[in-house]
Amino acid sequence: MLRVLRIRSRFRRFARRHPWISVTIRSAMIFSATFGGAYGFITGSRTEAYDPHAFALGASFLFALACVALATLSMRMRWLRKKMRKIEMHNESLVDRNWELKSAEEHARSLFESQSDLIVLRDGDGIITSVNDAYCALARKPREALIGTRFTLPVLEQGAIAIEPNGTRVHDQKIDSALGPRWVAWREGLIRSDAHQPADLQCVGRDVTDRAETERALAEARDLANSANRAKSKFLAMASHEIRTPLNGILGMSNLLLDTTLTAEQTTYAKAMKTSGDALMALIDELLDFSKIEAGKIDLEQRPFALAAMVEDITELLAPRAQARKLEIASYVDERLPQNVIGDAARLRQVLLNLAGNAIKFTQTGGVALIVEPGIWPGEVSFLVRDTGIGIAPEAQQRIFREFEQASEGTARNYGGTGLGLSISERIVRRMGGRITLESAEGEGATFAFSIPLAAANSGDSAASAFVAPDLTDKSIMLVAPQSIEASLIARRLERWGAQTCTVADASIARALPPERSWYAVLVDCSSGDTQLRDLGEAALRHTAHRIAMFTPAERRDMTPAITALYTAYLVKPLRAASLAARLTSSGAALVPDLPDDDAVVMETPDATAENASSRALSILVAEDNEINALLIRSLLTRLGHRPVITTDGEQALESWLAADSAGTPYDVVLMDIQMPKLDGMTATRRIRAHEAGRSPRRTTILALTANTLVDDRYACFEAGMDGFLIKPLDRDKLTEALAALPASQTVIA
Repeated sequence: MLRVLRIRSRFRRFARRHPWISVTIRSAMIFSATFGGAYGFITGSRTEAYDPHAFALGASFLFALACVALATLSMRMRWLRKKMRKIEMHNESLVDRNWELKSAEEHARSLFESQSDLIVLRDGDGIITSVNDAYCALARKPREALIGTRFTLPVLEQGAIAIEPNGTRVHDQKIDSALGPRWVAWREGLIRSDAHQPADLQCVGRDVTDRAETERALAEARDLANSANRAKSKFLAMASHEIRTPLNGILGMSNLLLDTTLTAEQTTYAKAMKTSGDALMALIDELLDFSKIEAGKIDLEQRPFALAAMVEDITELLAPRAQARKLEIASYVDERLPQNVIGDAARLRQVLLNLAGNAIKFTQTGGVALIVEPGIWPGEVSFLVRDTGIGIAPEAQQRIFREFEQASEGTARNYGGTGLGLSISERIVRRMGGRITLESAEGEGATFAFSIPLAAANSGDSAASAFVAPDLTDKSIMLVAPQSIEASLIARRLERWGAQTCTVADASIARALPPERSWYAVLVDCSSGDTQLRDLGEAALRHTAHRIAMFTPAERRDMTPAITALYTAYLVKPLRAASLAARLTSSGAALVPDLPDDDAVVMETPDATAENASSRALSILVAEDNEINALLIRSLLTRLGHRPVITTDGEQALESWLAADSAGTPYDVVLMDIQMPKLDGMTATRRIRAHEAGRSPRRTTILALTANTLVDDRYACFEAGMDGFLIKPLDRDKLTEALAALPASQTVIA
């Protein structure tokens, strides 16, 4: 069938190509049929067997055939006319379409030629086949002179070349033009205008001189900013050193002065001088912290630390400030949290100290609570600092997190401060992966909360031992205390341990309750006064074996031996969870308090600070160019039982070290100031280490004395060969700890 159709198609194609042959064949066929019919009739009519009826029938048949032929021809002609009309209509549509295409082509060409971008088409040999007016204007040549040539624009500078995934080549060129050098961004890609023709290279260029100038200006501005940032960091380091150096003498000498015999008036003046110096040091630290955060130089350490112990340490550190203002301060760390976590304890401590310190400053009555609980997500810890202070207006709650901002001008006048603490804390928390939120209303206190990820540390990562929470299930404990922050947190902790806690604020009611049931323990807050304290002790004496008194160091002086004999144990506020657990689980007879007679009561801590002085006298070389600081260090070291040798510059320090080493009596420790005349501390340390490397394995411990607190300065100390550093102003306790830690560790940071 396909073969027949193919043959017919060929015949039709042949007839269309040679119409005269088709006409000749058709004419011959018509003539043959007509002539044959006429000849047959004429011949038949002349024969003897002529039959008129047959003749008539034949004529009628032929006439019928002629009619059928005419009808067929007529229908054929009508069909052909209809087809012709369709062809004419199709031709008209083709003409219209052709006109539209020509119009579109002219429009596209006009757009092509009027484009502000440079457009040029080249064939496979690089010969220009089409350009627009913008390219001609930049080339300063007419279109006729460019087409058919391999003309290229003069290139002054070639930028980087990149290839996109679709094969488009992208690059920048600096072109010489009549208007001066211009930067052009080119996009070059292959296009195919005809399927039977090779592809052309289309190059489209856009003048990006303004963008390039802007980028260059931005790069210059960035370089200037980086230079200014480095200059600022250098200035801050220098300012820190220059301010801390005399401040070291002020604070150190005030401490030494307070250790001497003074009159009451002299003691007041010396303490005021030390307090002012501490305030100035806190301000310097805030400014340096803010500058480090602004410069992006805040680095977070990832070390294991005891979370509960750190929070309780902060509470105890702030307790004297709070108690001096007649405020309560207490902490609660949920037992569900891991004992040891991994994070930056120093930065977290800084944030909590700032938030809790602000809470104390802006609270007149009531107290402050530090609450630590598991966060919403696994491995997350939530911190809340809640107070009953003056509160913060809604319109000021966002502003106070900006630098140098406070809630109002009245707040700044009444309470002081730089307005940097919250800004620094917010940025540190954000760096840790969290965000500080605030809930507050004027006159109703404030709650600052934040959650940060703190992974649990392995049991071997920290030496801190976890206390075992006592099992107080179904045991009744009476808590006699005012409805305060600390009382609510103590009751919450006891309930977590399973106790049935009864909190009583009225002492008269509390005296009537002991006979009502069997009480496992009675905890009494000493703020109710001596009379109430004695009456409660006598009432509970025959009904419970655990009678625990809770008091602040200031309340200790009001307690008489007769009152203390009524109680089996005592707790110093703010309470530690481990101390509370120990008092509730131990036998009452073993915990009869033996309180000192003096007014000072030492805060009880599980890991109380031991004496850090070294068990033996050390030979210490001190390189310090400031006379006051040298005198201070000499006095501190002498009081600690060590043998200091003072030098005033790096050259003297190096000579003294070499002389002692040659004599066989090397120094145990070198305290090396960083910035000294003639030879700085870094260079002197490198020379000492170079001398040690060439003669013996013994290594002298070298600690830097520096007022620079930036991380880069610390790294520079270690790179120079130092084993640690002490930050000015020099603190006696930190110096003692650093010297005591030398046998155990060769890296000291204080």
